[in-house]
Amino acid sequence: MKEIKTMDNFIDNLIIRYPVLAESKKEIKDGSELLIRSVEDGGKFLICGNGGSSADADHIVGELMKGFIHLRPLSQKQKKKLESTGGKTGRHIGNLLQQGIPAISLSAHSALNTAFLNDVDPSLIFAQQVMGIGKPEDLLWGISTSGNAKNVVAAAITAKAMGLKTFAMTGTKESRLSEICDVCIKVSEN
Repeated sequence: MKEIKTMDNFIDNLIIRYPVLAESKKEIKDGSELLIRSVEDGGKFLICGNGGSSADADHIVGELMKGFIHLRPLSQKQKKKLESTGGKTGRHIGNLLQQGIPAISLSAHSALNTAFLNDVDPSLIFAQQVMGIGKPEDLLWGISTSGNAKNVVAAAITAKAMGLKTFAMTGTKESRLSEICDVCIKVSEN
């Protein structure tokens, strides 16, 4: 019989591969539960960061919106709807699409972000998007090595004020994000 891996198994395996994360085991577990609860509640992830953290946000979205370790095929009901709508083309689509976990990289909207940077306040580019598309069932996921990136902090404040769950990944030091967010994984690295 194939072993069903629990979240604890995944976290234990992660820590075996990356021992520096052992100090963050509780926060990793709390964060995974927060993420899962958000998806179960019908929410989406709004992910943001600057520089390399922005690239991480884009990468995370890419992994969530399609299968990562395991494929996430469509249900038979979804496949039948596609086939009844599009015939052979719909069947082809249904056989290739995967279930996605709804996620948006707030860094990816270059026209909106550059307009907002130019016209309003650069530190509020992510907060504006949270205000525009965030719903209480959603989760803001901020990534900042320092934990003090002004635009990520402003997005977290806005998200909390709107009733969103908040999750952060930062470096080792206490920070504004570790103070604000529901869960903050502080990795013992810089």
